[in-house]
Amino acid sequence: MQSTITSKFQTTIPKSIRQNLKLSVNDTLEWKIDHGKVIVSPRQKNFLKYRNSIKVGRGDIEADIGLARDLRLEDFR
Repeated sequence: MQSTITSKFQTTIPKSIRQNLKLSVNDTLEWKIDHGKVIVSPRQKNFLKYRNSIKVGRGDIEADIGLARDLRLEDFR
């Protein structure tokens, strides 16, 4: 499989590669050079590793709104 580099040094990832790696718009690729070869791999988004790491209870929306209003009023005093 091959692709062409444009005058802006851009290239298109073939559809079969995109589908196989489950790539989509705004995904990030990592480029490495290893003994004269280019290795391109999808960069995994690690935000899911933080899942459930912060424990919070149920919020009190009315108290939060009241606090926000009080803090905003301090700017006008």
